[in-house]
Amino acid sequence: MEFTNNSNSNGTAGSVSNSTVSTTTAASASASGSSNRKPQTAQQLIRENVQYLIQQLEAGHNEVLTAFLNAMAHFHSYSFGNVLLIARQKPDATRVAGMRTWNDLGRRVKRGEKGIAILAPMVGKGRAHQYGSESESTDAKLPRLLGFRRVFVWDASQTEGAPLPDLGETTGEVGMYLDRLREFVDAQGITLELTEEIAPALGMAFGTTIRLLPGLSKPEEFTTLVHELAHILLKHTDRRTAITKTVRETEAEAIAFVVAKAIGLNPNSSASYIQLYHGDAKLLTESLEVVQQTANTILTAIRREHSDSDESPEEAPPTEAVFSPSTPAFPESAQAIA
Repeated sequence: MEFTNNSNSNGTAGSVSNSTVSTTTAASASASGSSNRKPQTAQQLIRENVQYLIQQLEAGHNEVLTAFLNAMAHFHSYSFGNVLLIARQKPDATRVAGMRTWNDLGRRVKRGEKGIAILAPMVGKGRAHQYGSESESTDAKLPRLLGFRRVFVWDASQTEGAPLPDLGETTGEVGMYLDRLREFVDAQGITLELTEEIAPALGMAFGTTIRLLPGLSKPEEFTTLVHELAHILLKHTDRRTAITKTVRETEAEAIAFVVAKAIGLNPNSSASYIQLYHGDAKLLTESLEVVQQTANTILTAIRREHSDSDESPEEAPPTEAVFSPSTPAFPESAQAIA
């Protein structure tokens, strides 16, 4: 598996490209639904949003996939379903939080701004059985997932007030992340070698060995190492669908893109992410899930001291809006600030 120089990793950091906004006009309206529609499950919403993505791809809007990968980079700790929801409703979002969190940061949601609807789990405790063993009674008191509810978050661009706190991210430089990535590679039992024998390829992975071309810039080395590491990690991923070499290569490139964007690089990859879709919705869903999970594994390892200060949907406050059979799951006009 080779990684050639098809990307520019020396750019500066930036938010999601504005070009993605024009290609997802319909997306900004959120996932549509009738007013009589019952609340959807997380899996139903994933299927619906993947279907929307497929419709955009078949209409020639290939760059919409890049918008989803950008969302993965900004919200890598969010669930796959919520990444899809954020990217569809506001593809240029870079940092989201609930209203309470923005207020705590000294910021207010601007008048007229519509909230981004996402799902948050409802966790509760089951009742102990009147007749049962002590272990059954104890298990009944443990937290368990009761379902999901709708909550609203807003992007930083939809708020105003006190300056945003510095997240400590890099802009165009790999900083300490390259060293941490090397440490993570070593911890996986993978041997890292530098050799000119692989030229003109920048990197190559086989077995438990990664070879890189000497003399790469730090951003190039970082993205190349992520790409080759992704190949090795993906080999250990159980796949439900048979995939081609092209899909494997595109998945590795997408993972490198997401990780690089997340730490502040601008890889400007020329890879055609449309290769993840060959008319097979299941394959596209699986590939996107694999990309997110693998990128999150790498990012968690190299950003171990850094936790998203944004409000995670899994920790949304109970005071947010909840699902109700009388309201659409994701109405065309999401909750707005009057």
